[in-house]
Amino acid sequence: MSLHRPVGHTGGKRAKRALGVQAALEWAFRIEKAQLELPLPEDVTEEGFGFGFGLEYVLLQRAALGCKIDGGQHKIGGHTHEDAEVIAATVAGIPDTLGGKRMAIRVVELARAGLTPDWMPGAVPRCVPVEVKRNQHGERATTIVVGNERVLTRGKWRTIEVLACPVTFSPHPQQIASARQAYEDWRQALGWVREGLIVGGMLREIEVTGTMPKAMPWNTGGNRC
Repeated sequence: MSLHRPVGHTGGKRAKRALGVQAALEWAFRIEKAQLELPLPEDVTEEGFGFGFGLEYVLLQRAALGCKIDGGQHKIGGHTHEDAEVIAATVAGIPDTLGGKRMAIRVVELARAGLTPDWMPGAVPRCVPVEVKRNQHGERATTIVVGNERVLTRGKWRTIEVLACPVTFSPHPQQIASARQAYEDWRQALGWVREGLIVGGMLREIEVTGTMPKAMPWNTGGNRC
């Protein structure tokens, strides 16, 4: 998946490699080992922070001046590809409305692991006992006393305990809904990154396509487009 290899030419121009945004992110952070340079907090100055200008600012300034972007040196045994640094800078700019810094970190974590958020495929809430006891005779649901009743049996009135089995739903519907909302939030963030990379036009050797992870894959049974 690395782009450090001979690239074909068409009509005198270097042919770009087409990647969907998720594949591009995995290449940048998993293969090229790009580093996420998050913007500084509003109450911290560049001088006070001690690290100079952030990567995103540098990239934007160089783009405005028409300068070539130097590869970084985060990758062991070589330089981080300049396209990977552009991708990292774009991820760092995810707006607060889409999760901001936390979402940027989440996007990078998943990309480095080559994973998609767990949207709990096939999860269906099932009614199960809150507690189950096991012994040599097997297992049975734990019961609790919820009241007493007088019953007439064999001509005598007797008081008996009314037992009930506390139940719950597992997985809980809210747990499933939360996991699937997190997936959709991640997907929206990827959509923003994709549009930024396409509109920015700063990538030199790869072309980000319109391919996106599936919307609501739990309704279609798939994971990716």
